[in-house]
Amino acid sequence: MRKPPPLGRRAFIADSLLASAGATTALVSVGARAQGGLHPMSLQLGWALGSTQMGEIVARRKGFYAQEGLVLTLQPGGPNFDGVAVVGSGRAELGQTSSSPSLMLAVSQGVPIRCFAVGAQRHPYTFFSLPGHAVRKPADLRGKRISMNPTGMVLLRALLAQHGMSERDVRVVPSGAGMGLLLTGQADVATGWATNTAAIRELGAGVVQMSLWDAGIRLYALPYYAATRTLETHPREIEGFLRATARGWRYAAEHRDEAVDIAVKDYPQLGRADERVALDRMLEYSLGGRAATEGWGAMDPVFWQQQIDLCASLGQFSAGKPALADVMTPGPLNATKGARLRAA
Repeated sequence: MRKPPPLGRRAFIADSLLASAGATTALVSVGARAQGGLHPMSLQLGWALGSTQMGEIVARRKGFYAQEGLVLTLQPGGPNFDGVAVVGSGRAELGQTSSSPSLMLAVSQGVPIRCFAVGAQRHPYTFFSLPGHAVRKPADLRGKRISMNPTGMVLLRALLAQHGMSERDVRVVPSGAGMGLLLTGQADVATGWATNTAAIRELGAGVVQMSLWDAGIRLYALPYYAATRTLETHPREIEGFLRATARGWRYAAEHRDEAVDIAVKDYPQLGRADERVALDRMLEYSLGGRAATEGWGAMDPVFWQQQIDLCASLGQFSAGKPALADVMTPGPLNATKGARLRAA
C-alpha cells in the first residue's frame, strides 16, 4: 500500500469537484492525473446509486482511496443506460453492472472487457407477488403480467428457459424500479432486488417472494469490470481500488449508522431510514458467502464457468459462447488477497 498522502481532505474536495462535473468526468482520459498527483478513476454504475455502493461512498469519505493514490468518481446509470459501452470504449476506467449475464453477453459480442471482482456473492433479484396471485415457484409465472425494467429481461429469459417457458408464456409490463403496477393491479408480479427494502415495505407483510437464486438461476450480482487495456496498463490502480473498497465495506459493516450518515450527507436524495435498513440486507450479499473467507470482492472461476455454461445451455449467446479467460480475470484479486482479508 502506498504511503498516505498528507492532504486527504484535498483529495476528497478534488473528488467532489469531479463528481459535480457529471458526465464530463466520464470523459477523463485513462492515465490522466488530477492535481496533487492522485489518479482520477471513474466507476460507471449500471443503476442508480444507493446502499449497493455504500462501501465506495464510505471509502471515499474516509480517505481510503486517497491513501491508494486515487480519486474515485461514482457515475450513476439507469434503466436505459449502456454502461458497458462507456467502459469498453475507455470513457470510464471501471464499471459495475447489475448482473453477470450482461457482462458475459457483452464479451460474447466482442466488447473488450473483463470482470475482476464481484460486489454480491449471490444475486438478490426477486419476483414479488401478492397472496391473490401468488408466485411461489417458476411454473406459477405462466400467464402472469410481470412488471420489470429492461435490464431485468435477460434474467427473466434465463428463468423462463430454465423451466421450459418463453416470453410468450408471460406478459411483460415495462416499468421502473417501484412496485406501483403491482399495488394498483396493473401487474401480477413485480421484480426487483431483495435489498430494496423501501419498495418491499410498500407491499405489506403478506408479500410473496421468489428469488431468482432459489428458482435455479444462480448468478453473481454487481460484478466489477474494466476494459482489457485498462487491466493491462493500470494494474496498480485497480489493485488500489480493490483494497480501498474492501476497507470501505468493512468500515460500513462495523459502523453502520455512521456509514448511512455519510451517504445521506454526500447524496441528500437518499432516505436515511430506508438506507439504514437496506444496508443490513446488502451486507449479507456483499460480505457473505465466499467473501467471508476470501475477503470482499472474491469470486470463483468455477462458478463463473457454471454461469457461462448455464447461459449457453439456455441459448443466451447469439454471438457464441465466450471463454472463461475472456470473461473474468483473477489477477487483481490474487494480488490484493492479503489486504482484503485484513479488511475482512
